[in-house]
Amino acid sequence: MSKQYPAALHPTSEDIKMMLACQVHQGTRNLDPEMERYVWKRRADGFHIFNLQKTWEKLMLAARIIVAVENPEDVCVISARPWGQRAALKYSLHTGAKAITGRFTPGTFTNQIQAKYQEPRVLILTDPRTDHQAINESSYVNLNTIAFCHSDSPTRHIDCVIPANNRGKQSVGLLYWLLTREVLRLRRTISRTVPWDVMVDLFFYRDPEEIEKEEAEQAAQAVIVAPQVIPGKAAAPLDWSEETDAAAAPAGDWPASGAEWTEGAAATAGFDASVMAAANSWSRQ
Repeated sequence: MSKQYPAALHPTSEDIKMMLACQVHQGTRNLDPEMERYVWKRRADGFHIFNLQKTWEKLMLAARIIVAVENPEDVCVISARPWGQRAALKYSLHTGAKAITGRFTPGTFTNQIQAKYQEPRVLILTDPRTDHQAINESSYVNLNTIAFCHSDSPTRHIDCVIPANNRGKQSVGLLYWLLTREVLRLRRTISRTVPWDVMVDLFFYRDPEEIEKEEAEQAAQAVIVAPQVIPGKAAAPLDWSEETDAAAAPAGDWPASGAEWTEGAAATAGFDASVMAAANSWSRQ
């Protein structure tokens, strides 16, 4: 590590492992002449490999530039690529910066009549190729620009180049996570001795189709409701003998009730005979 940084700013072994796992070091087969200084070597298959030491140094330099701005809202993070939008929003959430995701509206930094007109002091860009409109406007109003640059990315009008893989979902998420953590550490919001409790997975891009599949699976599992059992208390066994006796008890009363029915039938028969006799007497008269 370069001696221009104190020991506290040196990367740990875990940071290097995460950068290798997310393929931050992997470039493309093409190489821009301005990015040649950040490339360590070229593999046999033609892909260029970044020097992670220089990547880390540029991350520390970018964090220092951002912390020098007193008002966090004067920092604007921009990402037109889908896999960098979630990371940009997370960075904005934790650091208080303004985020512009999706299509960048021309004139945001130059047209004062526009409703979304902004006057930031520092720009953070995910990809110089897709965010070229913001870079052009920043050159008109003299804004400090920080950008994650691939091996074939143009570096014109960019003040701080961070050499890294800006086309990988995990790579972009990890870069924003490292930058956010360092900014918070320099602002003394979090301590360097305690690991940051925010997982790097929250900065990764997630496909909407995958989210829908997970929600559908969770809904399907919620339909199948397991019986609730109170811990420490066993479920009471069912006593079928009591229910059988209760159901069989009324059967013994049937003879008595049957006798009552026969008595009622006899009384009804006597009533019918008297009515018939009265009717016959009326007919004779």
